[in-house]
Amino acid sequence: MATELLALGDALAVPSVVCLWAAVLLRAPAALRSPQQRGLWLAVATAAAAMTLNLPAVVAHAMRDPAHSHAVGLTRNLIGVLSAGAVLYFVAAATRGRALQIAAWTGTAVWLAALAVLDATAPAHGTHTIPAQGDPVPSTAYWMLLIAAHLIANTVCVALCWRYSGRTESRALAFGLRLFGLGTALAGVFWVAFLLKALFGSTWAMPAMPLTMNLHGLLRAAAILVPTVFALRGAAADTATAWRLWPLWRDLVQAVPHVALTRPRAGRLLELLWPPVPRNLLVYRKVIETRDAILILGDYVAPGVPELAAAHVTVRGIPEPRRPAAALACVLKEAREAKLAGRSGMPGPAAQWVLPAAMQTPAEGTGLEDEARFLVDVARAYGSPETAAFAP
Repeated sequence: MATELLALGDALAVPSVVCLWAAVLLRAPAALRSPQQRGLWLAVATAAAAMTLNLPAVVAHAMRDPAHSHAVGLTRNLIGVLSAGAVLYFVAAATRGRALQIAAWTGTAVWLAALAVLDATAPAHGTHTIPAQGDPVPSTAYWMLLIAAHLIANTVCVALCWRYSGRTESRALAFGLRLFGLGTALAGVFWVAFLLKALFGSTWAMPAMPLTMNLHGLLRAAAILVPTVFALRGAAADTATAWRLWPLWRDLVQAVPHVALTRPRAGRLLELLWPPVPRNLLVYRKVIETRDAILILGDYVAPGVPELAAAHVTVRGIPEPRRPAAALACVLKEAREAKLAGRSGMPGPAAQWVLPAAMQTPAEGTGLEDEARFLVDVARAYGSPETAAFAP
């Protein structure tokens, strides 16, 4: 069992480091602009650097030369402490404590200096290790200080992630904090195992430690990628909404062209590949312009048409939840034809048509999302045989 665990951990070493570096590079532009994300990003970046120096191939290469093995081991441990300090900085930034942020970096600097001094004053030595027999190299004090740095940072971070993930209303933030907290907890388990080995010579948990550390890397990589994943998910949803709204929007804008902020593209695909407005505003503009066109076309709704449309969709067997959208599609078809035919509208009190309830909420926040969903239903019904068959 121990052999299998060790082999699995070693097999995950390179994928874990690759995922960490990929996440670090992808998130760098956004994280470096945001003080709230900077500490978290730095913690993952330094963890990636430390884990790179701990890759089996790197360790094997360094072991060929005692000077190299010492330099690699010391650098790896110092970067690890810097990562722990970045975690504490992330905690301080999350609690908005300026004094805590300064204390985190000051403490990290002191810890790094202390480790360097302990290493320099120790007897001549090669790689840093805790052997199965004999004293830790370079010293027990060095390893106690190193382990303490990680355990303090990890414990505080796990507590913060657990606390704030349950308080935030943002699903992305809650999910990211839980992933990061779980990864940090695994790192804590790793260092507890090393503490037991240093103090009591206990090695029963060591075969599982490479797997534990590499799972920690994968979870931390996933944690900082959560905003990117949610942003991509939102962009995909917006693209799908804009695609579905386009046929209805195009027909209504043809009848009421002045509601459009920009000239429509030649086709639906071109509209999405080369949007005439910033991509994050595409759905917003489509909803607003469609709504404005519907309001204007309301002046061209003949008396009795809404009632006939409601009766038509009922007779056609449209399910109850879809009837308001289907009825509106029928009404819009007639109003658009009337506008294009040059008939006179009936503005003001003469127009007795009332917007469906789903469109009477403000076009912002969740109201915009609800209205977009309703208009997608209208667009779907607008091109249906039932709407084509409506003839009041």
